[in-house]
Amino acid sequence: MAENQLENQFFVDSDKLSEKALAKKHRLEQDPSSRTNHMEYMEGMERIRSDIMERVLGQMESYDYGSYTDADVRRALVHETCSVEDFKALLSPAAAPYLEEMAEKAKIETSKHFGNTVYLFTPLYIANYCENYCVYCGFNCYNDIVRKKLNSGEIEHEMKVIADSGIEEILILTGESRGMSSVEYIGEACRLAANYFRNVGLEIYPVNTDEYRYLHECGADYVTVFQETYNSDKSETLHLMGHKRVFPYRFEAQERAILGGMRGVGFSALLGLSDFRKDALASALHVYYLQRKYPHAEYSLSCPRLRPIINNDKINPLDVHERELCQVLCAYRIFLPFVGITVSSRESESFRNGIVKLAATKISAGVSTGIGDHESKYEGKESTDAGDEQFEISDGRSFGQMYADMSGEGLQPVLNDYVYV
Repeated sequence: MAENQLENQFFVDSDKLSEKALAKKHRLEQDPSSRTNHMEYMEGMERIRSDIMERVLGQMESYDYGSYTDADVRRALVHETCSVEDFKALLSPAAAPYLEEMAEKAKIETSKHFGNTVYLFTPLYIANYCENYCVYCGFNCYNDIVRKKLNSGEIEHEMKVIADSGIEEILILTGESRGMSSVEYIGEACRLAANYFRNVGLEIYPVNTDEYRYLHECGADYVTVFQETYNSDKSETLHLMGHKRVFPYRFEAQERAILGGMRGVGFSALLGLSDFRKDALASALHVYYLQRKYPHAEYSLSCPRLRPIINNDKINPLDVHERELCQVLCAYRIFLPFVGITVSSRESESFRNGIVKLAATKISAGVSTGIGDHESKYEGKESTDAGDEQFEISDGRSFGQMYADMSGEGLQPVLNDYVYV
């Protein structure tokens, strides 16, 4: 599929937008000069002195994965330590015939460092208001969906429902809107979460170091940020408006979170938006270089693929099938043996059951990407005012079912392995 066709398929009908909003939307889509410079920081965005982005993008841009051969892959598989060059070979098309060997090597590394454990968590979306126009996301500000922001009482009720199911780790998410989901609002959610859960993660809009420090003091343990794509030119065509458009500020979010005292940070590209091999390389190198700069922090990688969204069921990953995804995940494990790897409910039940035996160490359970509907999904009670979902999930198993299935696969489900003293 031609690249412009891929981008055009994301756009949805906007009959319900005001005439002024519709005109602005069309202008952003059709006229690149109407968009802000995606490489320039906006007012209030903190700049840190770091060479990590330059190093990662330099490696990504020079990566010619078509140049790697069978011999390169065989060498990578026999080396005791996987170098950057070895990793590039394992991500290349030349490694496809060696997927079974990669899977076996990944399985050995996972077992060596994580045993037969698998960590379980659930996400909680507390608001879906967003100020960004990202053409592939169901929350984008021009998509006609039911918007909702939970108040403190509703947040606590959702958390109690989730905690009562047995979950001990939660990931709090919002749409990217400072106006509707302020740092203080998110901080209050963290304080509430600390009463119900042992581990509290955040997946929110990037903030400054002092704000990450505040959120950590409120109870947040780790921060995950999706770069979406590490190709800055492609990113410019997908993020047409909003703070998310500013590529370097988003790139530096994990480093600011570490400087703000967060215990751990997570990374990801959304595979299928751009060249998935280059995005996978950049995601892992982002971890690799930061791990050497800040060895005390915990690091994790996710590997989500595109999923259909409300008002557009044609959004699916381009050229990233389960076999390619398995190759990426096994390469991640071989290259970064100590790093946690999360596989979300975007993927099928059968794929997740298999990949946790090879490379992944963490999966979500009891998932809803809607706002305020956990009680209806967990207990069958009808919800009349829930906010719409960000994307369609594939694996909808409950926490109890997931726990039983993982145990049945010979794995040891882990709910928490961290105690503050």
